[in-house]
Amino acid sequence: MATKKDLRRLRIKRSIRGKISGTATTPRLSVFRSNTSIYAQLVDDINGVTLVSVASNKVVSEKITKVDASRIVGSEIAKFAIEKGIQTVIFDRNGYLFHGRVKALADGAREAGLKF
Repeated sequence: MATKKDLRRLRIKRSIRGKISGTATTPRLSVFRSNTSIYAQLVDDINGVTLVSVASNKVVSEKITKVDASRIVGSEIAKFAIEKGIQTVIFDRNGYLFHGRVKALADGAREAGLKF
């Protein structure tokens, strides 16, 4: 059963997704945050295709904080995007507040060269 907090996030998520959409040239950088990991993917909503995806449990093997792992995921997704010729993305925080791990992921992607 969904909690009040989950329902709030889903309502915010629907509102955000109604306003933004990714294309092949400027895909949507979607973030999902679980209790243990963080996931990021570049999505082309026009064709319904995931271009690149990165997960913290696949990229980070050593024991570091979740915020540091998020920063690494952000830099990895930016590296893969730049290899595919993508410079600009639309950031989709997926209903999460823009602080902590979500902000660290965004900062890591910006530092690695993505623009949003």
